[in-house]
Amino acid sequence: MSDATDRLVALFEELGGESLRDVWLFDQWTHERLYVRPDVERRIEDLDVAAFVDNERYGYVTRDTYEKLYYADYQYTVRGFSSFELFRTFLESGDARIGVFASFDRRDEYYDFSKLDAKIGDLVGEYSTDEFRPSGGSDGSRSAEPGSRGGCDSD
Repeated sequence: MSDATDRLVALFEELGGESLRDVWLFDQWTHERLYVRPDVERRIEDLDVAAFVDNERYGYVTRDTYEKLYYADYQYTVRGFSSFELFRTFLESGDARIGVFASFDRRDEYYDFSKLDAKIGDLVGEYSTDEFRPSGGSDGSRSAEPGSRGGCDSD
């Protein structure tokens, strides 16, 4: 991973600690897994991850719609599932947009997603958006052990 993506994963780890389940980058064509906790890896190995990422790509359309309809700027989306919460936002610089989503175990305290989004915005300001562009190997992914931002390189 690059310094930019290492730092991005670190922001998610800072928010969620051991509750961080996974982190993914995507654009209109491909995706890349930056981090997946081993227990989550086992749970998703039989799922069609590409179809799930395709669903997150609707965020490009949703974001454009919100920007045309509302007086406030769209920042991020959070969805709740029975065992986790999913956060999605877009890294922007000019016309370039890279999507990122991450999931966290549900817990009694709330995650401060607004603060996370602000920190992501600050980080994106330090790099070219191209530094975050997914590499898109054969399965568009990389995985990492808990506490590690390294992992295996994509094919």
